Amino acid sequence: MRIGHGYDVHRFCDGDSITIGGEKIPFSKGLLAHSDGDVLAHAIADSLLGAAGQRDIGYFFPDNDNRFKNISSMILLTEVKKIILSVGYDIENIDSTIIAQAPKMMMHIMAMRKNLADALSIDIDLINVKATTEEKLGFTGRGEGISAHSVCLLKKKV
Repeated sequence: MRIGHGYDVHRFCDGDSITIGGEKIPFSKGLLAHSDGDVLAHAIADSLLGAAGQRDIGYFFPDNDNRFKNISSMILLTEVKKIILSVGYDIENIDSTIIAQAPKMMMHIMAMRKNLADALSIDIDLINVKATTEEKLGFTGRGEGISAHSVCLLKKKV
């Protein structure tokens, strides 16, 4: 068994929606990023890669490569799944947290779980998504951006 942790953050910019967990959420801002800026998917990808002893998503999908410009992070997660399978691991579970003062995430969490489970080809019960605010403290509390943490457990294939 191997445990991995991932973290990601993106700054708000002009826009009218954000994508979190593969779910497009109407909002008065966008997220500044090379890809779609999906902090949750990026944190999950890094936790999976870390648990498998691999480099981070910036190594596999660099932000100076135009192939990944505006790409859906669900596509990136599918590629991450291939990487961890290729080194002999299966996903046992993923637990993640979105940190955002706004927008509220609760009504989108089930759809996020489904999107993430589909991208990773795992049962939805193996992935948990939570959301919290920081009580108006820090950069997320001031509404400057969104962050996410993820931990996962991988099991070596027998």
